[in-house]
Order: sequence, then structure tokens, then C-alpha cells
Amino acid sequence: MKKLASLTITLAVGFTDIAMAQEALTEHQVQTQLEQQGYRKVHDLAFHDGVWTAKARSADDRSVDVRVDPRTGEVFPDKQVPRLSEADIRAQLSTQGYTHVRDVDYKNGVWMARADNPAGKSVALQLDPQTGRVIGTDRH
Repeated sequence: MKKLASLTITLAVGFTDIAMAQEALTEHQVQTQLEQQGYRKVHDLAFHDGVWTAKARSADDRSVDVRVDPRTGEVFPDKQVPRLSEADIRAQLSTQGYTHVRDVDYKNGVWMARADNPAGKSVALQLDPQTGRVIGTDRH
């Protein structure tokens, strides 16, 4: 019985990961979106910790690191100023059911944090610096 329950949970997690991957933008779509938004010389494009990351040149010819929401394509350049504070991020995660929020840091244009999700699993999160919306998650 325990093996069946374990297999069921493993399959459910696997199907969730597949569904999320199918909803995510492809590398080509992200490359195209960045170029359409004025970024040039896009390189080192990779899917990392639940979000797309890349290096590029901005429209004003500055070198920038960007993170891209894998579902919406919203771009978060590393040089932007966050609207939310660390306390805002902690409060927002708490209201979303996350516990043991730790290692909250603004880095590379997004808020990053570690927390336990509502299911009790430890996750690394990346959050929109303007709204606090989770844009990427990676289970640890």
C-alpha cells in the first residue's frame, strides 16, 4: 500500500512538472520576445531555477542580465529598482501559505527567497519586484 501511495505521489509530481513545462515559453520564444523588446546580442539564454535567464545589451547599449517569466515572457532586468521591500515580500509569501521564509534577497532584478511551500516542501522562489508574484520556483 505504501508503494502504491509513493508511486501515485511520484506520478502526480511528474505530471505537474510536465504540465508546467508545457505552459512555459520555449527558448526560441524567449529569444524573440527579448529582441522585440529592444534587447540586442542576447546570449547565455538558459532555463534556471524556474525562470529563463540571459545576458544582453539594452536599447541604451548597457550590458544587462535579465530574468524572464517562463509563462508570461515579462522581462526583469537586473538594474531595476524594486517597489516592494523585504518585509513586503515576507508578508506576501506568508499570505500565500509559505512558511519558514528565509534568505530573502533582491538580486539580479528579482526578489529571491527560500521557504517551505504549503505542502511543506522546501523551495527556492523568484518573485516579481513590483508585485511580489512568484515567477519561478525550484524544489530543493
